[in-house]
Amino acid sequence: MATCVSETVRDIVLCGHGSTGKTSLIDRLLETTHAVDGFHSVDDGTSVCDFEPEEKAHHLSIEATLAHFQHEGLRFNVIDAPGYPDFIGQTISAMRGADTAMIVIDAHAGIAVNTRRVFAEAEKAGIGRMIVLNKIDADHLDFAALMQSIRDTFGQACVPINFPELLHGSIEGVLSIFDERADTRNAPIDPAIYKESLVEASIEADEAWMERYFEGEVPSNEDLKRLIPQAVAKGTLIPIVCCSIKKGVGIAELLDAMALCSLPPSMVHRTARRMDGSEIELSGDPDGPLAAQVIQTRIDPFVQKLSYIRVFNGTLRKDMTLPGSNGRKGLRIGQLLDVQANHLVPVDHAGPGDIVAVAKMDQLHTGTNEGEWELPEIEFPQPMVGVAIRPKSRNDEAKLSAALHKLVEEDPTIRVEHDEETHELVLRGMSELHLSLIQERLARRDHLEIETYEPRIPFRESITYPAHGSYRHKKQSGGRGQFGEVHIRVQPLPQGTDIAAFATKANFPSMKHVHYFDSMNFLWIDSIVGASIPGNFMPAVEKGLLDRVRKGVLAGYPMQDVCVEVHYGKHHPVDSSETAFRIAASAAMREVCKLAGPQLMEPMVEMHVTVPVECVGDVYSDMATRRGQISGTEDAGPNMQTVVCVAPLAETGSYARSLSSLTGGQGSYSMNFSHYAPMPTHLQEKHRYHMQEEEEMAT
Repeated sequence: MATCVSETVRDIVLCGHGSTGKTSLIDRLLETTHAVDGFHSVDDGTSVCDFEPEEKAHHLSIEATLAHFQHEGLRFNVIDAPGYPDFIGQTISAMRGADTAMIVIDAHAGIAVNTRRVFAEAEKAGIGRMIVLNKIDADHLDFAALMQSIRDTFGQACVPINFPELLHGSIEGVLSIFDERADTRNAPIDPAIYKESLVEASIEADEAWMERYFEGEVPSNEDLKRLIPQAVAKGTLIPIVCCSIKKGVGIAELLDAMALCSLPPSMVHRTARRMDGSEIELSGDPDGPLAAQVIQTRIDPFVQKLSYIRVFNGTLRKDMTLPGSNGRKGLRIGQLLDVQANHLVPVDHAGPGDIVAVAKMDQLHTGTNEGEWELPEIEFPQPMVGVAIRPKSRNDEAKLSAALHKLVEEDPTIRVEHDEETHELVLRGMSELHLSLIQERLARRDHLEIETYEPRIPFRESITYPAHGSYRHKKQSGGRGQFGEVHIRVQPLPQGTDIAAFATKANFPSMKHVHYFDSMNFLWIDSIVGASIPGNFMPAVEKGLLDRVRKGVLAGYPMQDVCVEVHYGKHHPVDSSETAFRIAASAAMREVCKLAGPQLMEPMVEMHVTVPVECVGDVYSDMATRRGQISGTEDAGPNMQTVVCVAPLAETGSYARSLSSLTGGQGSYSMNFSHYAPMPTHLQEKHRYHMQEEEEMAT
């Protein structure tokens, strides 16, 4: 395998929406090129690429799978990427390993939600693009309308290079746009219409040919075939190829189109950083410095952890030692493995364009760079849907931690967070389906059953206006008693306050010491004069104030945005103690904050909701019901817009499901924490009532 030179390697990611036939297409390509024996089918669970139990059970791809075959002297490494948006992370990492994206569209269903997404991701990745129209044998297919829809959506660079041949309404084969002697009477459109488009898209990438074309010279078919890869690389041409996997029509022609249109590694512009931080363009030199990156991680039940590595420059050899980063010890690479789905074969080395796997390398993770040059990080979307989890058996807590670690290794769009405020373990994924399949994998692979429930919202408490007061803690029960009295003033401390400019003698004339806690935006000021509270008790006063800040005064949530000035107190020479002053300070904080208009604060998130233009109004209306505020819209590509808004986190729990319903599955969104804002009064009362009910039930 690794004897291939980069110019004879083609790395392709097969992507598109779910159920368009991507995995079945790879099965047919592998069978046609005799890379595998026998007949393979997704429906009967024998597909080459869908070999995981969850994939067989649900008849859908969950992880990206690598396979390879030979055709016309070229080695094709094809990565079968999952089709549903729930697993978009697998597609994004697969695109890092590919030089061409082959986007499959169901000719009958047309452009679906993930078709748009992967098209945009491929453009972002800077790789070539092709479109495969599958299911062209569909009844009543309006091919001309479909072609117009594709060109309206993705641009005039989309040009068909073959067409279905229909006879009495049945598909007979495909007609090449290059075959000028073909009988086109059974074609659904006139190929001549698109031949001119193909010529213009091809020569646009070559200035010399553009000049010749304007002077009246028309490129021959052989000229076009030489120009096409250059046009695909520059994005001026996106070839469209037709086939019917079900009827086996167009498979041979698709193989020829892949050989003609897919890009060698040298035609994709990529850069890396040297050790000194300077940037260099990768040339794909097998004798140059090594630049390689882990594009995927799998946990295999037999060989444990598998790291899939794409080589971009230099040569990776088995048993070689790679230089360590940040002063760490060098990393010794073990046996390299050639990958055919779940079948592994040892190889000695891998050059530019090759994709190999290494086993049991704990130091490697998806996105890890190997070699002397460093490639850009792989950017994954942030998971939006979360559930709190716990093992059904308390004896499985350690087991759960190890199992979750494996899941995060495999899928960078899975997050596991331990919420220190709510003391919950929160599992986040891309969708409810994503989380459901994670639970299935935990049960099947790790024999681990978990319980899931809605995670608590991390509310905060604050105050609305200044107040002052005191609390005396006095307790006498025989022997030495307890005494401490603390007087405080509280006031709101707005976010962004310049503490150095605020905590001054001008504002607090008796100020002695200032302690600021950035995470809570909590400031306390020691203004004690005359030793009304002896200095040795002031640390206990601080601890008491912090105790109450962490517990809150309304519903048990931490407080923030508060300034407290301790300005007076009383002590007893015998009965005063650190414990007494700690209790007194906490109680003083509780009682005075109750006089300062206490309120609940809820987390607000900034959301970017990308939808088709015709759905923008529905997003506006839905966001209004969620107490969201729209801040504007941004262009997001052909017929797509992104709505930017801020909404309460508590109102976003079911948003993934609602957005899918509003947009027919064509919407996506991301969100990040923005700030805390006061909760509306009627909702505060409702929330406090529910909290009291929960406390009563707990007792």
